[in-house]
Amino acid sequence: MLSRVANSIYWLGRYLERAENYARFIDVNFNLMLDLPQDMKEQWEPLIMTSGDSALYLSKYKNFDSKNVIHFMVFDLENSNSIFSSITMARENARIIRENLTKETWEKLNELYHFIKEKSEIKDWKKEDPRMFFERVKNQILLLYGLAESTVARTEGWYFRQLGMYLERADKTSRILDVKYHILLPSPNMIGSPLDFLHWTALLKSVTAFNTYRRLYGNIDPSGVVEFLIFNKYFPRSVFYCLREAENCLSKISGGMESGFRNSAEKAMGELRSKLEYADVNDVIEIGLHEYLDDLQVKINQVSNKIDSNFFQIKDNFVSQTNEQE
Repeated sequence: MLSRVANSIYWLGRYLERAENYARFIDVNFNLMLDLPQDMKEQWEPLIMTSGDSALYLSKYKNFDSKNVIHFMVFDLENSNSIFSSITMARENARIIRENLTKETWEKLNELYHFIKEKSEIKDWKKEDPRMFFERVKNQILLLYGLAESTVARTEGWYFRQLGMYLERADKTSRILDVKYHILLPSPNMIGSPLDFLHWTALLKSVTAFNTYRRLYGNIDPSGVVEFLIFNKYFPRSVFYCLREAENCLSKISGGMESGFRNSAEKAMGELRSKLEYADVNDVIEIGLHEYLDDLQVKINQVSNKIDSNFFQIKDNFVSQTNEQE
């Protein structure tokens, strides 16, 4: 497969996953605001912290009110991680490799792009129920995933798309967990309170994990949530699950060795997956959750960079892509 084609397929997977994650994060936070006490300040700053775009946001806005945050994360094309930017780049990558996509995939992605573009041109789109907008974005991307699952042959292209999707998902799960632990609670004396429960519930819903967590763990406990979202081997959005699947994709792309590695990307991925496989929540507590997650995000970025150097820098690429946030 040409490196430019593989590059576009990989980033198509990353951009779609990024947009779906942002739509879910904002939707859950919007619903959380409806449940918070009326005298409590709206907590939109954590979403900007999650994205890693605080510097850009603060250069454009003075405060973190809902209108500014939502516009920045949804429609602002100067923000390379906004939903509109992500879908625009996903569509551009799909256009470049259109002959490698099914007709239905291109049509649904194009339809999603024009839907968001139309909403971006409405001066006060929030006069409508914004939850319906985010639901449409999420459902359209999940429809694209379903089309791919049912119609795409399991060749190199499939594994590059899955690789991008799982790396993006692992990063976003770690980021939303990191932000919740350090920023969302108004004060330490709120720990264990109904407000604390509300925030942990919102966190689980942000990664579509609430119902599954309750079935497996019962009561919502911080250490249980951390264990579930980082180390669970069966939940599709846990960090470990995503990295294991990404490693399998990389192995298929590189040649499917039963053991060992063929390139620096496989080596870095295997080391990171092994680190999580033989760790538990006690190791996280000992190191500190923020420190653990910060190191994890750095290593995910390093894996992404090695994938880029091993597979996409062989020939000139036609699209300039946006890597993970620092």
